[in-house]
Amino acid sequence: MEITRYLIPFYQPDIDQWSLEARLLRWLTFLWLLIGLIALFSASYAVGLDESNDGWYYFKRQAFWMIMGLISLKIIIQLPLKLILQYAPWFYLAILTLIIGTVIGLGQNINGAERWIAIGPIQIQPSELLKPFLVLQGAVIFAGWQRLPWKVKGTWLGIFAFTLVCILKQPNLSTTALCGMTLWFMALAAGLPYIQLLATAMMGMVAASVSVAINPYQLKRIVSFTDPWKDARGDGYQLIQSLLAIGSGGEFGVGFGMSQQKLFYLPFQYTDFIFAVFAEEFGFMGSVILILMVMTYATIALSVILKCQHPIKRLIAVGVMMILVGQSLLNIGVNIGALPTTGLPFPLLSYGGSSVMSSLILAGLLIRVAIETQEQIMEN
Repeated sequence: MEITRYLIPFYQPDIDQWSLEARLLRWLTFLWLLIGLIALFSASYAVGLDESNDGWYYFKRQAFWMIMGLISLKIIIQLPLKLILQYAPWFYLAILTLIIGTVIGLGQNINGAERWIAIGPIQIQPSELLKPFLVLQGAVIFAGWQRLPWKVKGTWLGIFAFTLVCILKQPNLSTTALCGMTLWFMALAAGLPYIQLLATAMMGMVAASVSVAINPYQLKRIVSFTDPWKDARGDGYQLIQSLLAIGSGGEFGVGFGMSQQKLFYLPFQYTDFIFAVFAEEFGFMGSVILILMVMTYATIALSVILKCQHPIKRLIAVGVMMILVGQSLLNIGVNIGALPTTGLPFPLLSYGGSSVMSSLILAGLLIRVAIETQEQIMEN
């Protein structure tokens, strides 16, 4: 019975004791996952059939990682945040070691970047798995900014900076920027001095500029999104195909499974550009419903933040909202041509085991914050 309680994701005997926010976040996470599986099946079927003679290939792999992620989410929901925070630094440093491994040549080169590393038969992306522990450790440091000694603050700021440099070196500018912005907004929410935040933001912009200068393909991405038709068969190709997919969807879409752009016209149709396939098949109305779901998630997360009086837990909720909601909006922005192509997946929609694991761990942390906030309110 104890094993059932801790491992079966949909079995939650004490849910009636949770806050409304915790229950809504839990069911919205399940709904988000369901939509993701539906979208992924359609977007990846033709590619799986072509590459491995199995149209279910990517769906089955994603389903496996979703099950692992749901078990992780369930375990996190059951554990006190105080206990999780005790082990978070060690998980952070362990994953940072894997990131260093990708930088020094132990990673696997895919599409010109060494962002993945193989552990036996399993291929993982350490920078994705780092996100929950970046949020946890950032919350501890920034919440205790006034009372922590500079030795501790300086050490962790150095570790954060080193981490971002390593991710940038892979190269992975988009994840570096997302992690940097998450830490920055958490620091802002913690009330750090504006002069320090401004200086940090300027250093981040300088680092991004250097990365763009060193990696010409990043500059091409930035330039091409302003006028993709200038190089329709080159750097503008991805965005043009994405816009064609979205435009073809019309008001109500062409129907589930009926996307034409996913048939080897639109690159990365089951990862970076899965929203374009979704928009083509479910149209403007379907896209609006998906965006409203994400914004509902953000609204509930904001409610948790406003109710939470514990500084560390509040910053954890801020960090989770920044990554899950912010990354979703960034992905949509790329697909519709409002932002340069970044390579960021759509959380819980795009294919990727590390991404779905990371997203579900983050969702579990947010639900846990909502649960403990309700417990604190009832105690008072």
